[in-house]
Amino acid sequence: MLKQKEIVVIGGCGHVGLPLGIKLELAGGKVSLIDLNEKAVGMVNAGTLPFVEDGGETQLRDALAKGLKATTDPAPCKTADVCIFVTGTPVDEHLKPKLSELNDVVAQYLPQIRKDALVIMRSTLFPGTMSYIAERIKSTRPDLLLAFCPERVAQGKALKEIESLPQIVSAFDEASFQAAYEIFRALAPSVIRLTPLEAEVTKVMANAWRYIEFAIANQFYVIADSNGVDFQRVYQALRYDYPRAAGYKAPGFAGGPCLFKDTMQLASFDEQQFHLGHTAMLVNEGLASFAVKKLSRMFDSSLKGVTVGILGMTFKAGDDDTRNSLSFRVRKELDFGGAEVLCHDPFQSDGPSLEEVLEKADAFILCTPHKEYRGLDITKPVVDVWGLLHQSEIEILPGRKG
Repeated sequence: MLKQKEIVVIGGCGHVGLPLGIKLELAGGKVSLIDLNEKAVGMVNAGTLPFVEDGGETQLRDALAKGLKATTDPAPCKTADVCIFVTGTPVDEHLKPKLSELNDVVAQYLPQIRKDALVIMRSTLFPGTMSYIAERIKSTRPDLLLAFCPERVAQGKALKEIESLPQIVSAFDEASFQAAYEIFRALAPSVIRLTPLEAEVTKVMANAWRYIEFAIANQFYVIADSNGVDFQRVYQALRYDYPRAAGYKAPGFAGGPCLFKDTMQLASFDEQQFHLGHTAMLVNEGLASFAVKKLSRMFDSSLKGVTVGILGMTFKAGDDDTRNSLSFRVRKELDFGGAEVLCHDPFQSDGPSLEEVLEKADAFILCTPHKEYRGLDITKPVVDVWGLLHQSEIEILPGRKG
């Protein structure tokens, strides 16, 4: 237990900060969530999550009852024992890591952090960023302890995975490590100790690995489909009762705020020699164009005047987050091709209803495999790279007996 240790999470009402803050409060901490988003702050204090998170509102209410609070005021930093930053390093328009946002946030809050406090960087960082941050912080605040403890949870599953997965803790000195270890040992079943650079590389490599896995499935789907082969039948055949293919990913749009970004950060870290990562980007990003072209071929290679319904705008099923969703790339390409586009997503209240889209559209592209779309009987042309709407069957015959 954290024994009422005062903890501040800066950026605390977002996908990374809020689940962590809830868990720290429930583990005995005294947690303040600082966030500039007034709407999100109000929702959290009212017991409502600003985004989808399994089991979230029940645990949020329990944490609020114990004393969790959200605020736009940085004042809690002045007395906090621990300040956790959840700002990471995105990539810019040149696919290079961008440190400006992290610099700005650290510069804003650093003077307000009390003496001898522990500062934890939580979000994904470009490898080498911790050394840069440490040099900057130590030059003005040598009294502070500093650690990097990257989040490694799936969006929408963070509350479950924070307490079920090992946590990575890294620091440049023993005192900082021990202070951070005390925080995360209260949450996790085990703690992995790494150097800061190892921790940074571990996080981006994990996401790049997943991104490449999706690219393999998507490339195979394109190869099969382009040659008149039903990929879903091949997919079932290669996985059926075959242990070595149990982890084979299914094809689908690979979007979201992490996988693409972290793959590009790893490429930058390796001085653009990460050719596998660049190829994965071309495959995954190119699947949107492939889907539109596939649909276009169903209309004599022209979508002008065709009303197309996009099913799903979020980047993954069962989630409300649209960040870096390839659905928007599909929509743009349909617009450019002259189609009339109707968009639906069960997690978005604006836009036409599903019934209206199904009635008015001449054709469809399934972009997000939400469970709400499973079982739809669509007789109009449809592109479904996920294999959710029309699952092909393979014939399994009995073999030898005994």
